Amino acid sequence: MRLYMFEHCSLCFRVRMTAALKQMHLQETVVLDDDTDTMVSLVGKRQIPILVKDDGKPMLESMDMVKHIEGIGDPVLTGPERLEVAEWAEGTAARTAPLTWPRYPLLGLPEFATVAALDHYTVRKRKVFGDLVEVRAKTREYIKQLMPHLDALDRLIEAPTAVNGTVSMDDIRVLPLLRSAAVVRGLRFPEKVRAYFETMMARLGHHPLPAV
Repeated sequence: MRLYMFEHCSLCFRVRMTAALKQMHLQETVVLDDDTDTMVSLVGKRQIPILVKDDGKPMLESMDMVKHIEGIGDPVLTGPERLEVAEWAEGTAARTAPLTWPRYPLLGLPEFATVAALDHYTVRKRKVFGDLVEVRAKTREYIKQLMPHLDALDRLIEAPTAVNGTVSMDDIRVLPLLRSAAVVRGLRFPEKVRAYFETMMARLGHHPLPAV
């Protein structure tokens, strides 16, 4: 299987995380941000991630990819799921975006390896947030808005090895958001959140993204 992805993409990391938990080899191809042609040639539109299965057929939607990989061999996402964790993830993504999206271009990631790719991303995100430098200048304000969500997660985490004690789909929802949030220098995770993040990333064999 081959995953077409961006390094910064939390939805992509859901798929990478599942493959890592299953100790399954997943070929990864980082697409330049302005390489719309590759995406269109595979699935007829601009969208990431794209998983090309062993039969050559492409898949969209990250959770469908997770379920596909989980269905190969012995399952690993065997723990319970909790509605409050899913609700946490859904409600927190919007709080992390103003902190993370303006920082990704500063991290030297492969999807921004050319000037054209970097400019393409910047123009796209300006349409959402406005000037990215000005957004980064409001970091303290956005951290203040995010912290209640991280404190709520701290109360939800049952063990550093899994949100609900045993690895489940809830971990696929939560860890990628924390990986993204960790790019914000000066953002301190609560104690249980930090322990969970560090333990899970070590288990996966993935290093956190740089923090700026």
